[in-house]
Amino acid sequence: MTFARSITTAAVFALSMTFAHDAGAEIREKSLRFAFTATKAHPQGQGAQKFAELVEQKSGGKMRVRLFGDGSLGGDLQTVSALQGGTLDITVLNGGLLSNLSKDFGLLDLPFLFNSATEADAVVDGPVGEKLFAKLPEKGLVGLTYWELGFRDITTSTRPITKLEDFKGLKLRVVQSPLFIDLFNTLGANAVPLPFPELHSALEQRVVDGQENPLATIQGMKFYEVQKYLSISRHIYNPQTVIMSRKTWDGLNADEQAVIRQAAKESTAYQREVSRKANAASLATLQKEGMTINEIAPAELDRIREAVKPVVAKFSAEADPALLKEINETIASKRR
Repeated sequence: MTFARSITTAAVFALSMTFAHDAGAEIREKSLRFAFTATKAHPQGQGAQKFAELVEQKSGGKMRVRLFGDGSLGGDLQTVSALQGGTLDITVLNGGLLSNLSKDFGLLDLPFLFNSATEADAVVDGPVGEKLFAKLPEKGLVGLTYWELGFRDITTSTRPITKLEDFKGLKLRVVQSPLFIDLFNTLGANAVPLPFPELHSALEQRVVDGQENPLATIQGMKFYEVQKYLSISRHIYNPQTVIMSRKTWDGLNADEQAVIRQAAKESTAYQREVSRKANAASLATLQKEGMTINEIAPAELDRIREAVKPVVAKFSAEADPALLKEINETIASKRR
C-alpha cells in the first residue's frame, strides 16, 4: 500500500504504521467486528459483506469479519467511540460526522458542494482524502477507504417541500452534527438530532415530522410506511469513511494489514456501484409504495442555496482554508 504525495507529518506517521511490523510475518487467525447502522441489504451493508468476503479470501480463511448491522451496536458516534476504545474493530459512517475529531471532515458535508458523484470521487480518492485520513491515527482511528451514501433528499408526513417557506416549523430529524443542525434551523425548521437507529420509531410516533436521507436509505428503512411526501433536493452528498480502531490495527502484522488494505480498496468500486444503482432504482419503488414525489424547482433551490450561505461560510471558516481551496479546485476540474 502506498500513498501519493503524503506531505504532512501526520501523513508520514500514518504511512509508517502500515509497515510497522515484520513484513515476513504470517497471517494469524483473527475475528474482527464490523458495525454499521444500515440493514445488511442496504448498499452500506452490501459493501460490508463484500469487504468481509475479500478479507476471508485474501487471508486464506484465517481472518474473518463479523457483521453487526441495523445499528445493533449503537449509532454512528457510539461506534466511533468504541473503535477509539478498542472494543470494536471497524465501522462505516458519513465522513462529515468525523468533524468532532477534525473540523476539516466537515467540509465534505457543505450544502450543495457536489453536483455529481464523479466530483466527490475525485475529492476523496485524491490528495484531499489522504490528508483527511492522515488526521485520524492521533485520534485512535485508521482510515481504510471511502464508500458512498449518496445525495440526500427530504421526506415529511405533513407537507411537501416545494419552496423555502415550507421548512418553517417543520420538526426534522437530522444527523448528530452541528452543521446539519445549523443548516435546517437556518432554513426555518426545528432540527432534531437523533441517532439513526431511533429514526423509524420517531417518525412513526410523530416525534418528528420528517427526515432527510438518500433514496436507497429511505426505501431500505421503509420510511414510506411513515412518511407521505418525498421532495428531491440533493442538498448534501455523503461520502462515507470506512475506519478501523487503531488499537486493532496496531495489533496486526504487515501481512494482515495488507489484507485489510487490499480488501478495503477492492470493496470500494463494488460498494459505490451498488449504491448508485440502488439510489437510481429507488425513486420508482418509492412512488409505487405510495409516496407523493416532487422535484424542488431550480429557482426555489437557488433561494435555498442563498439562505444557507451563512452556514457554508461558518463551517468553511472552521476548517483548513488550503484544504477547502484544494476541494474546490478538484471539483472545478471535473465540471469543465
